[in-house]
Amino acid sequence: MDIQELTSKAIALLKSLIATPSFSSEENETAKLIEDWFKRYEITFKRSNNNIYAFNKHFDEHKPNLLLNSHHDTVKPNKGYTKDPFFAHIENGKLFGLGSNDAGGCLVSLIATFSYLYNTPDLKYNLILVASAEEENSGPNGLNSVLSLLPKIDVAIVGEPTLMNFAIAEKGLIVFDAIVKGTSSHAAHPNTDNSIYNTIKTLEWFKGYTFEKVSETLGAVKMTVTQIQAGSQHNVVPSNTHLVIDVRVNDCYTNQEIADVLEKKAPCDKITPRSLRLNSSSIPIEHELVKAGITLGKETYGSPTLSDQAALSCPSLKLGPGDSTRSHTANEFIYIKEIEEGIKFYIQLLEKIL
Repeated sequence: MDIQELTSKAIALLKSLIATPSFSSEENETAKLIEDWFKRYEITFKRSNNNIYAFNKHFDEHKPNLLLNSHHDTVKPNKGYTKDPFFAHIENGKLFGLGSNDAGGCLVSLIATFSYLYNTPDLKYNLILVASAEEENSGPNGLNSVLSLLPKIDVAIVGEPTLMNFAIAEKGLIVFDAIVKGTSSHAAHPNTDNSIYNTIKTLEWFKGYTFEKVSETLGAVKMTVTQIQAGSQHNVVPSNTHLVIDVRVNDCYTNQEIADVLEKKAPCDKITPRSLRLNSSSIPIEHELVKAGITLGKETYGSPTLSDQAALSCPSLKLGPGDSTRSHTANEFIYIKEIEEGIKFYIQLLEKIL
């Protein structure tokens, strides 16, 4: 199969994906576009909700399995757009449109790569491709819902914009809801137990607390109070103040360990994690996939942003064309050259280990 032709078709697919709204949990139409690609190239595939998945033609259950994954849902366009977010067009080598960079360029590059290798016999790894839904909202019908339908995954490449460098670790995420209590009263009367004032020491604790273990690739655990809510009337002292705390977890801790620490030490009357399933991810730098990337001149780093890696329990890395700093920005774009180079590199990388 010709790489140049595949690349041209992949860019055309990305234009179609951009032109088709696919907000998280509303990806039905983009799923159809991906189905059409597999039908065109006579690749057997399956669909679960809005997730499309396929196995290489010569799948062998006795071989290890390598997952190629990226997502086709998008966030909603922000108010800063001056271009039509659903009008896919090229200006000065840039393909503009919602989801072009996050993560459409990665997705079509992985689809092209999988298609190129689909018929190859005697691969060292089986290849499994999943074009997943609901990544942006960590929804229940995304990659996590497909994993039970797949054989055990031994290693994974998750397509996210990394400038084609190797994100060999990714921070996990826990969002906590906390309550600081006080005594309700009329604002005109003395009250030494105002729940809002009581949060001062709590906020100082969160601002100053540090977790002991620091990761070589991901640095320290980052904990940030992001929301405060209290009171409903100007003349009523509230009995409760609600805090939301965003915690980015390095690979030295499990999410449960972080939750145990905060439940024991945080000066709150109640603190509850919304979910513990978005754990940190990593792959050993000694893994042959990483070593192959290094020999091909790529850098390794730790990523602070969350992706579908959080759904995986196997070694995984984040790798793809595009730049993470463009994600979720107005007038989102990806360079055509990045897609062209991304497809070539994905193929070159996999051929090194396959």
